[in-house]
Amino acid sequence: MIFALLLVGLAVALAYSFYFNTYTYWARKGVPHEKPLPFIGNLKGIGIKYHFRDINQRIYNKFKGQGPIAGLFTFMTRTAMVIDLDLVRQVLIKDFNYFHDRGLFSNPRNDPLTGHLLTLEGEEWKAMRQKLTPVFSSGKIKHMSEVVIEVGHRLADAMDKEVATASVEAGDVEIKDLCARYTTDVIGTCAFGLECNSLADEKAEFRTMGREIFQKPRNSLPVHFFILNNRSIAQKLRLKIVRDDITEFFMSAVKNTVEYRLKNNIKRNDFMDQLIQLRAEDQDRAKKAKGIDLSHGLTIEQIAAQAFVFFVAGFETSSSTMAFCLYELALQPNIQDRVREEIETVLGKSDKISYDAIAEMTYLEQVIAETLRKHPILPHVTREANQDYKLPNTDIVIDNGTSVLIPISCIHHDPEIYPNPEEFDPSRFDPEVVKSRHPMAYLPFGEGPRNCIGLRFGKLQSKIGLVSLLRRFRFSPSKRTEIPLILGNKNFTLNTKNGMHLKVERI
Repeated sequence: MIFALLLVGLAVALAYSFYFNTYTYWARKGVPHEKPLPFIGNLKGIGIKYHFRDINQRIYNKFKGQGPIAGLFTFMTRTAMVIDLDLVRQVLIKDFNYFHDRGLFSNPRNDPLTGHLLTLEGEEWKAMRQKLTPVFSSGKIKHMSEVVIEVGHRLADAMDKEVATASVEAGDVEIKDLCARYTTDVIGTCAFGLECNSLADEKAEFRTMGREIFQKPRNSLPVHFFILNNRSIAQKLRLKIVRDDITEFFMSAVKNTVEYRLKNNIKRNDFMDQLIQLRAEDQDRAKKAKGIDLSHGLTIEQIAAQAFVFFVAGFETSSSTMAFCLYELALQPNIQDRVREEIETVLGKSDKISYDAIAEMTYLEQVIAETLRKHPILPHVTREANQDYKLPNTDIVIDNGTSVLIPISCIHHDPEIYPNPEEFDPSRFDPEVVKSRHPMAYLPFGEGPRNCIGLRFGKLQSKIGLVSLLRRFRFSPSKRTEIPLILGNKNFTLNTKNGMHLKVERI
């Protein structure tokens, strides 16, 4: 009995010691912080009552002006929220060598589709980034633009059918799903070389898989958070985050495409072509290598992982950007008319959408920029310190292994940076106004060596989709349009709880 009590007492003492050493970290450093709760840290209500953007905003508002960083805990992971924009630049660009990893989960051995550019670290990330950077050059994207334009025409035709079948009285169309079907077809074609037919059939296989990646994840929320916050343990336990049926689907799609193109000597100037070209002859040695070895070229698994992240990151972010943009234009018809006038002025010369014509649409660029300012798809980006880092002009040291959080949404909605931040105003991105702001005040794609590699492609497909729609249709609020929008809390990316409904009329 006494021995059992001693064991209980020891366990309690050890638990308290662990709790004390973990959750007093920021207090011991003298960094402004919120008092954390056991196990959940500062994330009370995450995914249910609150989204990351809400928790970030609370901490940002509370501690802005008190120092360059604020301390918080994402569950038991110590996290430094960077509030000072000069320090944001240090972390993302100037002192990138201290913060080159995102600190995200990957397990290529057991979960091959997680071995992609977004999650890779150190030399593996560097080698992959160097291989893939030429794939997203302006010249390569211009080649792929012809495919995107063709899908853009199909988007307008699909919208025409939606309008024809919509309620005569309301003219209501759910915009987000249609935009997602468009970007699914674009990226399915460019990344996998397959005709996905999502615009023609909303239950098409690629669209179904894309939807289920976000709506039906492999793990419950607690297990998912455990994996993300205990990467090394999760890897040792061989845990996965991608469902087996999704892995099988995408692996099969890539293998079949590669084999078919090599056998028939087919070239399409798309993303898959570029990956095939990067593949070196000695695949056996690469397959036997531990981890990700790119010295002998890409394996099929690595090609599949890059195509997978291109698909997942590209279709969701670009479709959301398009939907939020159309929503804002519906509420401000004067801005919508100005965009349409620019489109007709530029295309009036040839009446044909082209890569060069899209590049001439400077006001459309400002409208996209303001959409991503007001509605950043990611609430934040993270980096992980790979060595101790002393904050400039302070005595504060960010210790090796600490997560660093850049609160994109908070910066984009800071009234000291963007007056009246809830107002949609594309003039914020007039060239002279942009020059007057801090360069780190606008971060929808991240910044520095680890920014979004596909940002130009993402913006291009969004613009082509918008141009295709705005030429033929006028958008305005319907009876089902939410003002303001009710946002969802379950997904990490920005999304609406009830879709996005607008009145759509043929011009």
